[in-house]
Amino acid sequence: MRTLVIGDIHGGFRGLKQVVERAKITTQDKLIFLGDYVDGWSESAHVISYLLELSETNNCIFIRGNHDLWCGQWLNKGASNLTWEMHGGRETINSYIKTGNIVNTAHKKFFEDLKSYYVDYQNRVFLHAGFTSKKGIGNEEDETTYYFDRSLWNKALTAHKKVLKNRKPLPRRLSHNTEIFIGHTPTLNFSKEVPMNACNVWNVDTGAAFTGKLTVMDVDTKEFWQSDPLKELYPDEKGRN
Repeated sequence: MRTLVIGDIHGGFRGLKQVVERAKITTQDKLIFLGDYVDGWSESAHVISYLLELSETNNCIFIRGNHDLWCGQWLNKGASNLTWEMHGGRETINSYIKTGNIVNTAHKKFFEDLKSYYVDYQNRVFLHAGFTSKKGIGNEEDETTYYFDRSLWNKALTAHKKVLKNRKPLPRRLSHNTEIFIGHTPTLNFSKEVPMNACNVWNVDTGAAFTGKLTVMDVDTKEFWQSDPLKELYPDEKGRN
């Protein structure tokens, strides 16, 4: 059995189906999704329906991303905001209207049940963005930190070379877990199209919301598979660009 981690999808249903096929995912594989299932490409509702189907055959862990927070608030409470709509929310709203899933109770429950983070038996942490507490995961006063924080990734990048050269130990915030897997900050921001590693942190968001690809990675071997660039799968759309 493999444990596979999946980066930010952002409504890219075609990319999700493609990378599932390329990774040759079977019902024996455990799947950990790092959040941001919606907002960007035009098939957010399709993505959620597909993930619900996967959860019937596979052991799936679904983490909440910041876009999922906004989408869930809209689906369950009718709450919307301009920031969300300007960053892919409008495409998600249109997707739900077109498919009729705006009243789908299974979709609403999906967003309600998302986890803020997951820690496995090897003390590996999976979450969307990051955390700020030096005491480690589970010690944030504000739960939304797990969906929005970028300082953990920035800290890992800053410390990486010094840790490699044995000039410094792991920053305290990173020292509580064997590995940390995140999304949220596209590797495209660092001119990389593949997963990035800094200290014991792995960033699996390879920019599927923009011009990049969707990535599935084996957390044990670090082998990974990618879809085609989402802009090629949706040539008539802009995504979040």
